[in-house]
Amino acid sequence: MLKLTKKADYGLIALKHLTVVRPRSASAKEVADRFGVPVPVLSKVLQRLARSGFLASEHGTNGGYRLAGDPDKISVLDVIRAIDGPVFLTSCFTENGDDCQHQERCNIRDPLRRVHNGILALLGNMSITELAADPDVRVQSATNGALAAGPHTNFSSPDLPVLNP
Repeated sequence: MLKLTKKADYGLIALKHLTVVRPRSASAKEVADRFGVPVPVLSKVLQRLARSGFLASEHGTNGGYRLAGDPDKISVLDVIRAIDGPVFLTSCFTENGDDCQHQERCNIRDPLRRVHNGILALLGNMSITELAADPDVRVQSATNGALAAGPHTNFSSPDLPVLNP
C-alpha cells in the first residue's frame, strides 16, 4: 500500500497551517492541539523541517515556528523527502536499484516506473501554497469535540450522483 508516514502527514499539516497563519509563528503545541496530533512527534518533525531550511525557529514569549521562505517554492515532495528520505514505489526504484532479485526477468518494471515517475511529478509540482488553498472541509466543534461541516462545505455538486432523489 502506498501511503504517507504519520511524520510526513504531520509535517504537511503543520506547513499548511503555518502558511495560512503567516507571517505569524505557531508553537508545536498550538499546531498539535489544533489538529489532534501528538506534541512530541510533531516537535521532532518541526525540528527536522527547521534543520532542512523550511522553517525558522523563534524563541521567546511569542516563539514557535514560521515559514523560512516562500511557500510557492516548497513542494510537497521536498517536504516528504526531508522527513522520510527518498520516495520509491517498489524496491527496484531505490537509489541503486539492486534490491530486486527479479530485475532481469521483470515484466512490470517499466509500467511501474511510469506510475512512480507520475507520482513524483504530482508531488513535486504541488506547492505548500496550493495545499493551503484547499479549505479545511471539516472542523472540530469546540463544544463537544465532534467533527462538523466547516463554513465552506458544499454538500451538493453536479459531479456527485444522486442516490435517492
